[in-house]
Amino acid sequence: MTNDFEGRVALVTGASRGIGYHLAKRLGERGAHVIALARTVGGLEDLDDEIKAAGGQTTLVPVDLTDFDALDRLGAAIFERWKKLDILVGNAGMLGVLSPLGHISPKDFEKVMAVNVTANWRLIRSLDPLLRQSDAGRALFLTAVQAQTRTAFWGLQSVSKSAVEAMTKTWANESLQTAMKINLADPGPTRTGLRAKAMPGETPENLPHPAEIADELVELVKADVFRTGELFDRVSGEWTFV
Repeated sequence: MTNDFEGRVALVTGASRGIGYHLAKRLGERGAHVIALARTVGGLEDLDDEIKAAGGQTTLVPVDLTDFDALDRLGAAIFERWKKLDILVGNAGMLGVLSPLGHISPKDFEKVMAVNVTANWRLIRSLDPLLRQSDAGRALFLTAVQAQTRTAFWGLQSVSKSAVEAMTKTWANESLQTAMKINLADPGPTRTGLRAKAMPGETPENLPHPAEIADELVELVKADVFRTGELFDRVSGEWTFV
């Protein structure tokens, strides 16, 4: 395992399980100091054990992403300790219900938008100044195919991920004169709890493991990635403008 992230400070949301867990683990194994955010303390502690066993370091932040004041404080805390942030991975997401749009309750709609959209905007608001202090600030937000297909009954995903894509592209355009590179990635169907909830009849073994996805996504936040404002479709292996 190479130490190509040595000296980098990386923040990953949804780091207690699934893609976020394995992506944070890979970053830690390859030398980054990982700031791991999630609600599940047990998962964060398991991550901490694995990264430390590989010689890496973590800072665990048990937090609900809808605690927006906590996200504001996070930026200040990172600045006080490191004066910068090199990598931001907005991985955490919520599926919500699969339902006709008119049948979705306001509570369900607002919760998904809070986790998938508003929390990421609050992170941008809190962490943008820190990423600008890096010599190669990198941000990556995970999206889903429904942002493009607008699949029936997947309205919460299509609406929220469309907003994430628009927000990411806008931020990238606002940052063209900086060293920051800001992109999106669609990991495709993955063997996660979120996927099992959406597609309970699917055979999980037929899907790639989150560790396999993480091995590829970690390459998108390296300092030698110079694309910005684009979407990487892992299934096709292609970059496209969004």
